[in-house]
Amino acid sequence: MAGQVNRVAFELFGLQIYWYAIIIVSGIALALWLASREAIRVGLKEDDMTNFILWGLPIAIIGARLYYILFDLGPYLADPIQIFNIRSGGLAIYGGLIAAIIVLIFYTRHHFIDPWLFLDVVAPSVIIAQAIGRWGNFMNHEAHGGATTRQFLENLHLPQFIIDNMYIDGAYRQPTFLYESMWSLLGFIVIILLRKKLSLKRGEIFLTYVTWYSFGRFFIEGMRTDSLYLFGGIRVSQMLSLILFVGAIILLVYRRKKLVTIKPYERDKGPNQALI
Repeated sequence: MAGQVNRVAFELFGLQIYWYAIIIVSGIALALWLASREAIRVGLKEDDMTNFILWGLPIAIIGARLYYILFDLGPYLADPIQIFNIRSGGLAIYGGLIAAIIVLIFYTRHHFIDPWLFLDVVAPSVIIAQAIGRWGNFMNHEAHGGATTRQFLENLHLPQFIIDNMYIDGAYRQPTFLYESMWSLLGFIVIILLRKKLSLKRGEIFLTYVTWYSFGRFFIEGMRTDSLYLFGGIRVSQMLSLILFVGAIILLVYRRKKLVTIKPYERDKGPNQALI
């Protein structure tokens, strides 16, 4: 359709470079820059973020791919070589986050850093990267919702290029990528305001991020047409979002009631220092 965005940005030595890859890398670069600045502010080292991402990013990509494949095995069993074809998408955010958190736990333990402090530092950066990354899905014509009308999209006062690009497989589609991007952007603003205005215990910034993102993702996922499913037609991301939302709320309440306040921006000194 005339006016649709070409998902190929340019060619380099005969290799097609996709907008998806450019946008994802841009989001990661911004996240690293923001996290590095915040790390310095709270008494960590800038190198902590760089060193972590050298380990965390590759494993997060593997985790995101494995998560996606695990819940959609059929096509990959039929054509195993497609397991390695990530240029056209097929990366699940939740899988990447789970893998990255596992790496983070090992990294912080090895370097005697409170993992909750580290999670608080990276949480705002992660959610803004997610807001940016969803535009990669837009360029790939994926992560959209069911059929709608052009009039509905126009009533949202969307730019023309978004409306045109939401014409997919013979129909206009709900821009669920945009809903999630805007929800994540709003979450970033809320987290930054909370961090500036309130006295929070360690871990509460991260748990706020988990609560915010999982709440929005639960409803947005229900609108999508490309969800991964468990048995009985249960959407994987909705189930996980519900678990994460409830778990984060419980932890927020528990830590607020039971844990004493400690200096939130003091770097841990060694293995004998208590972690909360």
